[in-house]
Amino acid sequence: MDDSAVDKSLNFHEMELDDRILKAIAKLGWLSPTLIQERAIPLLLEGKDVLVRARTGSGKTAAFTIPMIQKILTKKHTLTEQEIKALILAPSKELCNQICSVIKDLTIKCSRDVHFVDISPSVDLQAQKPLLVEKPDIIVGTPSRTLQHIRAGNLSLKDTLEMVVIDEADLVFSFGYEDEVKQLLGYLPNIYQAILASATLSDDVKSLKSLVLHNPVTLKLEEPDLAPTSQLSHYHLLAEEMDKASILYALLKLKLIRGKTIIFVNTVDKCYKIKLYLEQFGIRSCVLNSELPAAIRCHSVNQFNENVYDIIIASDEKALEEPGSTKASQQKEVRSKRRKDKESGVSRGIDFQHVSNVINFDFPLDVTSYVHRAGRTARGNNEGSVLSFVSVNEKPLLDSIEQHLQKTHSESKIIKEYQFKLEEVEAFRYRARDAWKAVTRIAVREARLKEIKQEIFNCQKLKTYFEDNPNDLRSLRHDKALHTVKVQQHLANIPEYIVPQSLKSLSNNAGKRKREHYRTSESSAQKYQKKKSNPLLGMQFDGFKKKQNLNKEK
Repeated sequence: MDDSAVDKSLNFHEMELDDRILKAIAKLGWLSPTLIQERAIPLLLEGKDVLVRARTGSGKTAAFTIPMIQKILTKKHTLTEQEIKALILAPSKELCNQICSVIKDLTIKCSRDVHFVDISPSVDLQAQKPLLVEKPDIIVGTPSRTLQHIRAGNLSLKDTLEMVVIDEADLVFSFGYEDEVKQLLGYLPNIYQAILASATLSDDVKSLKSLVLHNPVTLKLEEPDLAPTSQLSHYHLLAEEMDKASILYALLKLKLIRGKTIIFVNTVDKCYKIKLYLEQFGIRSCVLNSELPAAIRCHSVNQFNENVYDIIIASDEKALEEPGSTKASQQKEVRSKRRKDKESGVSRGIDFQHVSNVINFDFPLDVTSYVHRAGRTARGNNEGSVLSFVSVNEKPLLDSIEQHLQKTHSESKIIKEYQFKLEEVEAFRYRARDAWKAVTRIAVREARLKEIKQEIFNCQKLKTYFEDNPNDLRSLRHDKALHTVKVQQHLANIPEYIVPQSLKSLSNNAGKRKREHYRTSESSAQKYQKKKSNPLLGMQFDGFKKKQNLNKEK
């Protein structure tokens, strides 16, 4: 059955949902369902097995959690005792945390009736046993963690489980969970409703489909991998390493970037190099990579989503492990002695909210990686921009990505050239060169060790304290300076004489914006709406063009 069979447009209030769910949806500000929600929710409420294929940011999580909560609430009318009814499996701890966040938002009006627990954190199994003894309605976890609890006798799903969801199904096998999933299926009841949610229909998903689903409905939405160009703007800029650093510095210090920004790099080392580089100019940022403890990664993302800080630097080293990577890259990853968490993912799975800009400081290694990075912004109905720095050697990669995007867009040119005249900010370039050179390999190594030790200490020593004092946990910031490079205070200020004449009016106006403006009682969504109409101000630098035209006329 194809999704075209469902042709009637439905709103949430027409789906026979519980009033408490509708109130939670209204509180979230969701005016109408996304296309995948509109198609999937009625089918899941009917009890059908469904294979959901939709792009990142399309609302897949709510598409399966809303009917799950509805079915649990319906069952509550006849149940006499508490039972585990649903299991959600996801490939990463961050994604498990994000799914629980969505469930929490959707059950805010019925939290006494619908209970859920995230078993993905790497704590002692016995520490989580009391949570499972209570038999929560919904269990969220990674395949390996769920299997551990079953084998330890903490969890039994054979008698009461009715729904199984595998989210980001195309990543489950690539994260190394093939054996765990196959073994886990032996502990499930013979009959249950199953849902596979995925951004792609890869061979792994087809393999899972045969193992998990029974006569499923396939919802393969005919939509592009990314939002349309009217919603998501793509730009590229030819620049080598030093020029990338100079341009990034100028963009941030002249306040030409508005809203929350994710800076993507390809390695963990580069995460810390850019953080230390920006630190010298008084620009706060935090890092996100697979070496940090899972609890810290989740907490960092949550604080980013809550506007505690505006810039996050994410390493996308997981791309090296995916099928599209080169053999040399795979061998390099295998030889690495650094401890990586296989249950970590950055460009996929993590739900960064209200992101205005994605900056590819390091160009993605393949088309898939570009799509998933760009998918972090312009989610739902929000607007966003992607700016990619491209070296001369990466030009063929840019061309292949352009060709891929043109298949689903009508425009002749999708990734437009970013008009930036580096000579206009030559004074920035001198400062940037010194700051970039100051970030040595030793400084990067010390920064990595310092941050990891500090975060592990926070996790272990303060865990009990934070459980008793959640407000203090919320105040723990991850964008603090690491101070492994000498910081010169005067670099944090931009003298007026080095600001290009064509940009002085823009920078002056931007400079008047106080950070406190974004610390009001407004919700994140409301604040984002104010910025989304022009998320990356001055993308074309019209001032430069006007100056060029004046020179020609003379």
